[in-house]
Amino acid sequence: MQNLQFTKMNGAGNDFVMLDNRDGAILLDGAQISKLCDRHRGIGADGLLLVEKPEGAADWRMRYYNADGAEAEMCGNGARCFARFVNKIAPVKNNAVSFETPAGLITATLQGDQVSLGMSEPGPLSEGVELEASGQKLTVYSINTGVPHAIVLVDNLEGTDVTRLGSALRLHHHFQPRGTNVNFVHQPGPQDLAIRTYERGVEGETLACGTGVVASALAIAALTGAESPVRVRVKGGDTLSVSFQRKANHFTQVTLTGPADFVFEGTIAI
Repeated sequence: MQNLQFTKMNGAGNDFVMLDNRDGAILLDGAQISKLCDRHRGIGADGLLLVEKPEGAADWRMRYYNADGAEAEMCGNGARCFARFVNKIAPVKNNAVSFETPAGLITATLQGDQVSLGMSEPGPLSEGVELEASGQKLTVYSINTGVPHAIVLVDNLEGTDVTRLGSALRLHHHFQPRGTNVNFVHQPGPQDLAIRTYERGVEGETLACGTGVVASALAIAALTGAESPVRVRVKGGDTLSVSFQRKANHFTQVTLTGPADFVFEGTIAI
């Protein structure tokens, strides 16, 4: 048994366990990560992040694990928390930091408790396909913003059964073998969205999903011509901002701006 020092953070309600692994001494398996994220038997979180030494020219390496213990390529809300956590344990220069992820190089600019992320270049938006989910036929779009996302446009966001429909689409054969995150999107204004997200790896609805915010904003920009920046309100009540450059339906210089907050610190035995 060993004692593990941790910091708890959240980005727009999406919460994380943050670990300083610059010396490489922390070696956790999937079961241990899942237990740390358990809200009854552990710290409780949607995911876990480790700060590690980079393999290339970036300042740091970000490792991200979902609450089920599986490693994922990227997490937008987690990346904002990662940037502020790094600044706490190894203060950054000029309020900017870069870090490696499996989804590519991410840059972050710190502005108080707000962080702007320079995202890796997204994949193309797929044409809408009609899929059956839990007995309903839905038009579903998809785009990869570091991790795969499905987007469904809805008129009544609060009346949408996110758990039932999200679970059915997350595991739909169309998105196999790895499945997808699922975003239900309502557009109350030309540059304003509201979303609810069913997250892969958490296997439930979360208060926010950063890569889902980006995916939804870019999908709406492609489908409706919404101009940058697009403001996106998440389930937790926060509003995040997505900026981009667009040529036809190709997006570059994508940034995600939103909060990243410290919650508490502690030590847990594993």
